[in-house]
Amino acid sequence: MKSIKTLTLDGKKLTLVELVSSAFNLNTRFKLDKNTRPKILKSRQWVERIQQTGTPVVYGINTGFGSKATVSISQGKLKELQRNLIMSHAAGTGEALPIEVVRAAMLLRINTFAKGYSGVRPELIDALIQMLEKGVVPWIPEQGSLGASGDLAPLSHLGLVLSRGIKDDKEEHSGLAYFLNKQKQQWELTSGKTAMKKAGIPRLVLQAKEGLALTNGTQISTAILALGLFEARRLVKQADIAMAMSLEALQGISSAFREELHALRPHAGQLRTARNIRRLIKGSKLIDRFPERVQDAYSLRCHPQVLAGVRSALDYIQDIIHIEINSTTDNPVIIPELAEDNKALSGGNFHAQPIAFAADLLAMVLCEVGSIAERRIFRLSDKTLNNGLPSFLSENSGLESGLMLAQYTAASLVAENRALAHPASVDSIPTCENQEDHVSMAPIAARKASVILQNVQKIVAIELLYAAQGLDLRKKQSSNKSIESLFGRGTATAYQELRKKIPFMATDQPLYPHIWAAVDLVRSNIILEKVENKIGALD
Repeated sequence: MKSIKTLTLDGKKLTLVELVSSAFNLNTRFKLDKNTRPKILKSRQWVERIQQTGTPVVYGINTGFGSKATVSISQGKLKELQRNLIMSHAAGTGEALPIEVVRAAMLLRINTFAKGYSGVRPELIDALIQMLEKGVVPWIPEQGSLGASGDLAPLSHLGLVLSRGIKDDKEEHSGLAYFLNKQKQQWELTSGKTAMKKAGIPRLVLQAKEGLALTNGTQISTAILALGLFEARRLVKQADIAMAMSLEALQGISSAFREELHALRPHAGQLRTARNIRRLIKGSKLIDRFPERVQDAYSLRCHPQVLAGVRSALDYIQDIIHIEINSTTDNPVIIPELAEDNKALSGGNFHAQPIAFAADLLAMVLCEVGSIAERRIFRLSDKTLNNGLPSFLSENSGLESGLMLAQYTAASLVAENRALAHPASVDSIPTCENQEDHVSMAPIAARKASVILQNVQKIVAIELLYAAQGLDLRKKQSSNKSIESLFGRGTATAYQELRKKIPFMATDQPLYPHIWAAVDLVRSNIILEKVENKIGALD
């Protein structure tokens, strides 16, 4: 069982690592920094004054929403207004978002509320914390948000579980939620009302501003992107491992990775990638065996230059995410320190365009990680390109097809990624009677990037299969049968870990179980962990 740790939130210092860890670690406990509650109460007290007096007029507190901002709402209807917003906006469709994505989004909502500019009660924040700690995760469909005015539809599905009507507490109006059965260690899908009852968490009657505060934010888009970025960083390291193994299997040339060369074009990502390759192949007897060959194909020698752009993009995306996860992203924001009587400012902090651009960029650069890896797979499979290995890495080529079709699979994934990489962020569709006339499409961009990430994990897994098969064949060709003395320090470790799960394919057999096993190794990061334990952390 994972250890229990406590994460303190103040709305300012949440990190990507903390976010991802808390999304997956169900034993994490959460508390607000001692300095946050006074700020939360100060903005809430101002909202409650409006709720009692009816003045001034503030969007979403005593007016309608969207194009109905000019419609005044009477004091007696302010609670009903907030509940109506949640129910009417719970209009999502599609498959459910992964549980860890929803948990991340809930944590982000808590962190933005902790800043003290959303005008919600501490009780609402405490209820969200209890949901995370006691294993209640709203069932949220993945489609329906435009990424402007916040992720309205998905966050409304969260609101259905958390809230109830003043008089209406119908189960069918409580949404759906997963409840963690701790005895069975299984998630059970039930109504929101039932899940909250099992967890012993009272559902709240929303007060003025609270329904709007729950739904008006970028947390779903940001959660998908943040989790995707975290995995992308680890995947890029594994792409370096697969490439180094392919370089050895193809008996490539090391000069393309020398520090002196890359110092002349010192992109940080380029330097880091070349350094990774040098460390992975250190000690290899398969590299530089043919002095008459002066250079390798681009997919080998240009790997650091291609990954330079990838790593730089990932750094940029992380900067965007770090700002977003520590920001106030709802509307209006309540700033008690303002000199004027009206402490509410209406603006557009809910607009997720920075996240949309970052997600589209992630999709694009991941496509290149998969594309260059597939070219190495093809090179390993082609007897005219692989420097003395048999066709499709089969010892009985002709009668048997070996790994032929695994390259087809990789090629199909590359083609699918290219289709998915069209940017969502450039395609705005006006909504809400043209009041909301420009939207970001951030959740679509983030979901596409997530699919591309999963596809590239499969491509890298297939390259690992090919490279390991090629290394086995090189070992058979060599008089030196010792893995440790024939292969590089890092590549030998990766090869040995892969061979614990996937055997050398001496004869034709169904490839899909081996592909699945390789994908599991990539997604679990087992090979990466073993390699880093051996040679130190990769950059």
